[in-house]
Amino acid sequence: MSDYFRPIPCETGRWQLAGGWVRFSQFELLRRGQAPRVVDSAPEPVLAALTAPRAPLLGLSLDRPRIMGIVNATPDSFSDGGAYDGAAQARLLAGQGADILDIGGESTRPGAREVPVAEEIARVIPAIAAGRALAAVSIDTRKAGVAQAAIAAGAGLVNDVSGFDFDPAMAGTVAAAGVPVCLMHAQGIPETMQDNPTYGDVLLDVYDALAERIALAEAAGIPRDGIVIDPGIGFGKTQAHNLAILRRISLYHGLGCAVLLGVSRKRFIGSLGGAEHPASRVAGTLAVTLAGVAQGIQIHRVHDVAETRQGLALWRAVTMETS
Repeated sequence: MSDYFRPIPCETGRWQLAGGWVRFSQFELLRRGQAPRVVDSAPEPVLAALTAPRAPLLGLSLDRPRIMGIVNATPDSFSDGGAYDGAAQARLLAGQGADILDIGGESTRPGAREVPVAEEIARVIPAIAAGRALAAVSIDTRKAGVAQAAIAAGAGLVNDVSGFDFDPAMAGTVAAAGVPVCLMHAQGIPETMQDNPTYGDVLLDVYDALAERIALAEAAGIPRDGIVIDPGIGFGKTQAHNLAILRRISLYHGLGCAVLLGVSRKRFIGSLGGAEHPASRVAGTLAVTLAGVAQGIQIHRVHDVAETRQGLALWRAVTMETS
């Protein structure tokens, strides 16, 4: 039986979590089919993975939360329906203080269709050109051909929502380019991922699946300090699955990688917060984001950069300032 150790955040904790702003002294011991149990110790390799500082990403230190602004160079985004062109949106979010611009040319909302490689490239290149001098740039794609073109245009990170499951050439492309990658967990593909997603234990199943993706990336030649992981909130998961992950998301620090959280404007926020339209889910998004910050999550992928930046400034003032 496998043991999983979740660090329990504690203001005066003995250890520093991932070299960041959260401390902990105890662990939740998680085992499949058993109730969680609080313990005071964990195996040395587990503790080492939990406490090792995370390497900078795109020149950004990860000792404080970072904002990744979502740039939708698509006509069918769930959040704005293509209300902005990608280049204009990149300039807007950079001006609002995004640390990273995540530029995507293919919607991955539930039910979205696949976009041909050439069309996806044509959508993202103008946005990358507009954003690359203003902030670090990430390319949000499942396709090696798109990633290669985007890297050549100035993207420094590949954000693959399929976690290398969609395109078998992606791992080699990323490794050859020598850029970091974000590997997200998704059950199924966008067209069908919300058709009755099922897990034995969603928190632990996602942990194991991400561990397998990390191993695949390392086997391809991508170093662990060049890997970011994302548990994939809303990707092949019900509301109950999403909440189970969010309540114990600090578990994923045990994989030894930086963690990205993408909850912005998602359907479960609207369902729980009574906000039917995606653009009215800003407050709910910020609440979930700050809950992730409290568990040490380093990177937050959001549509509303200015509001998130303001929220994080207030969080820092209340929790971290000494004068």
